[in-house]
Amino acid sequence: MNKLAINGGNPVRSGLLGYGHQVIAQSDIEAVVQVLKSDYLTCGPATKEFENKLAQIVNAPYVTAVANGTAALHIACLAAGIRPGDEVVVSPITFAASANCVLYCGGVPVFADIDPITWNISPDSIRQKITEKTKAVIAVDFGGCPAALDDIRSICDKHGLILIEDAAHSLGSQYGGECVGSIADLTTFSFHPVKTVTTGEGGAVATSNAEFAQRVELFSKHGITRDKKLMTSKDDGDWYYEQLELGYNYRISDIQAALGISQLGRLPEFARRRREIVSYYNEEFAHIPHVSFQFDPAPESTVRHLYVLRFDTEALRTSRRFIFDALRCEGIGVNVHYLPVFRLPYYDQLGYDPNCCIEANLFYDQAITLPLHCSMSDSDARDVVGAVRKVVEWLMGEGADDDVR
Repeated sequence: MNKLAINGGNPVRSGLLGYGHQVIAQSDIEAVVQVLKSDYLTCGPATKEFENKLAQIVNAPYVTAVANGTAALHIACLAAGIRPGDEVVVSPITFAASANCVLYCGGVPVFADIDPITWNISPDSIRQKITEKTKAVIAVDFGGCPAALDDIRSICDKHGLILIEDAAHSLGSQYGGECVGSIADLTTFSFHPVKTVTTGEGGAVATSNAEFAQRVELFSKHGITRDKKLMTSKDDGDWYYEQLELGYNYRISDIQAALGISQLGRLPEFARRRREIVSYYNEEFAHIPHVSFQFDPAPESTVRHLYVLRFDTEALRTSRRFIFDALRCEGIGVNVHYLPVFRLPYYDQLGYDPNCCIEANLFYDQAITLPLHCSMSDSDARDVVGAVRKVVEWLMGEGADDDVR
């Protein structure tokens, strides 16, 4: 049996394979250079073109591009009318921004547990968390697999709640034949470099509701408008504008938008490659004992951002920390997504119970994120599988009697 690198053996790889990485082509660079040579570096035609192209892809009539995914979540909550004291149900297995956006508005995040198979927010848990103060639900598409949007939509309709979909992971995915971005009342996206499509930093809000779209636009641009249909004054001067809300400077630049336009054109290519890697992983990991992967009922319609394995640490008689460190030593740049938000020190200070979501805590204790990005070769993917197999086999063999694990 091969000795683990963490114990002095030879690693599977000589260099570290990161869990995520952007894919920038010459066409992307040329698109950015073209804007750099133009008259507009921001607030110009590239931003509108990016918004229009994204709107076509996600099948939503209104899209506003913003500075980042956190800004998108914030203004989605503002547009939804989240105010001090309002409760918003959200998943704990997500980046902190999915809950922080509620706090920005003075609202109260209420954490529903996750489904133990899909790892997305559990509709049954949502039902248990609804009170007379509940105003909205933020459903996070963990890893790129859409949440149970039909069930959650039904819950929201029954209780008069606004559905916000955090689709930071799921650009290009579909649910029930409908594009992510066209289903929820408000859908937010992120274009951070590790996402499927990048603008460097960037985000967007999509909606089919004209009133929400108007409010999103206002809040993203200082609350200021030149739209005469919205102004209170009859002043018709071209110089004139009005501030109607306390908004923010969440604009995206034309430089970022140009990169986004080029990247969106490559989305089918990115989606195809990610599906190939996920399919290979699923096939291989199905034959490795004591590991499990996220259940996806429609993988042909999903564009995955993350690939997470759960290790049965009890059966393997080890800790997630040991497996994490062992894989790193093998040259696999694993990560963990995510520490449950309610367990972050800031949320502890707010009084959140660290044991409020049983399934989320169990997931966190066993989860490790593997590399998944379009820079990966087939050989890279084989190295990932080989490293996981090597660690698991050692734990089941020699490691079963080893105290250093």
